[in-house]
Amino acid sequence: MRRIPRPVHRSRTRDRSRDLVGVSDLPRVGDLARLLVRHDVAIGRRFVHTFITVDRAMFSAIAGARPLVDPLLPRLSHAADHGMLWWGVAGALGATKGRRRPAAMRGLLALGVASAVANGPAKLLFRRGRPPTHGIPPLRRLRRDLTTFSFPSGHSASAAAFATGVALDAPAAAVPVVALASAVAFSRVYVGAHYPGDVVAGAALGIGAGLLTTKVMPRRPWSPARARPASAWAPALPDGTGLGVVVNARSGAGHHAELVAVLRADLPGAQVVEVDPDQDVAEALDRVAAHSRVLGVAGGDGTVNAAAAAALARGLPLAVFPAGTLNHFAADVGLNSAGDTIKAVREGTAVAVDVGRVDGIGAADSRFSRIFVNTASLGGYPDMVGIRERFERRIGKWPAMIIALSWVLWSDPPFDVEIDGVTRRVWLVFVGNGRYLPDGFAPTYRTRLDESLLDLRVVDATAPLARLRLVGAVLTGRLGRSRVYEQRTVERVRISSNQPSPLPFASDGEVTEGIRRIAVTTSGARLIVYRPE
Repeated sequence: MRRIPRPVHRSRTRDRSRDLVGVSDLPRVGDLARLLVRHDVAIGRRFVHTFITVDRAMFSAIAGARPLVDPLLPRLSHAADHGMLWWGVAGALGATKGRRRPAAMRGLLALGVASAVANGPAKLLFRRGRPPTHGIPPLRRLRRDLTTFSFPSGHSASAAAFATGVALDAPAAAVPVVALASAVAFSRVYVGAHYPGDVVAGAALGIGAGLLTTKVMPRRPWSPARARPASAWAPALPDGTGLGVVVNARSGAGHHAELVAVLRADLPGAQVVEVDPDQDVAEALDRVAAHSRVLGVAGGDGTVNAAAAAALARGLPLAVFPAGTLNHFAADVGLNSAGDTIKAVREGTAVAVDVGRVDGIGAADSRFSRIFVNTASLGGYPDMVGIRERFERRIGKWPAMIIALSWVLWSDPPFDVEIDGVTRRVWLVFVGNGRYLPDGFAPTYRTRLDESLLDLRVVDATAPLARLRLVGAVLTGRLGRSRVYEQRTVERVRISSNQPSPLPFASDGEVTEGIRRIAVTTSGARLIVYRPE
């Protein structure tokens, strides 16, 4: 029998590989990536070429322009060398009152950051040469040829940084500063020192440095701290009759004579008493309070502390006229100038605020009791205040404060204390009258003055390199995460010294007698303080 071959059944499914036409023609992944990189590089090169072409064309146009304000701009450009112009402006702002003082500090801080970055790593990274000066009229040219790199402009970075720093705290004062900074930036192109692109990049760097200062120097809010209304206990004195004001001539920057003239002109019925540096302010406050319906005080936070004690002792409302260097309490209440207080006294508007209280054993084993309106502290801060007071009459308060801070950071030893029964080794103990903000940072301002709480902050000394770690955390804005820094809100705290000698103690910036044991609480009595509606 012949075997019949079985039919071969061909699959109806087509060979899919035949449908993938040109698979071998498609580029591989690596080839595609290289093509994209080459495309991006080509676009980048065209952009850089266009930028350089436009930049040089703009420089040539300015160089060939008719003289604008010769020789003012060249002199202005020279005045800004090494930031000297901005140091002068900062000095002028620091000699005034209100928010212009912290604005000057922020501006100098931003200037330092911007100048260091622009004149250091930024120039070395880009290494752009200076523009040719043969087209610049001789009257405009700088006295000497510059040998550093051109991009970015260090002068523009410093100018923009200082102006931004001032604008963050004092917008009104920043208007002329911004105009001056713009003139300095333009002058760098006008004298042939930089291309316009260098100036724009420097200005952008400076603005960034100014904004960066908020990480280490928080901005105080514009609205005053919340407090309970207390107008029923504050009489309206349209012409000041019944108001006794004690003016501390030692406070501030020597503007007490001007303030006295304003008080006597706007509140002619008030009794204004000037206290010379060799007189006792507390005695004068008590004497004036005995014959007044309202006690007024013109001075810094230490003077306000003494006035608050006198006002509480006699049950009087307090009118605070800001006349110190920092005026922390007045700023939190919402008093930016003497004009704010004068308006509140005339209209009879006031608030009730909390007051901190310290009771304990002093250096001579004697009992003492004090109040504080801002802060009380042990350790490094009282030492810093003491050192500052030694130098401030010869070199001024701000330079003396810098010297004192540097000295304390490097030389002040830690100390042993018991905080609520727990033994601790610390650098600093801070107690604030109310919750200070921002959290996890150096205490700067308060948003409420009626919580009846204390803000306790401790800098621990047991961790290795505690002070260096603390400084690093402050500079990087990470203090709240640092292991050497502790912060909590309490109603009462007890602190006892385990040292053989009493611990330095300060309240509201004034160093007092050393302490051995204290209890800090909020006072049951509330201080009535005038402020505008």
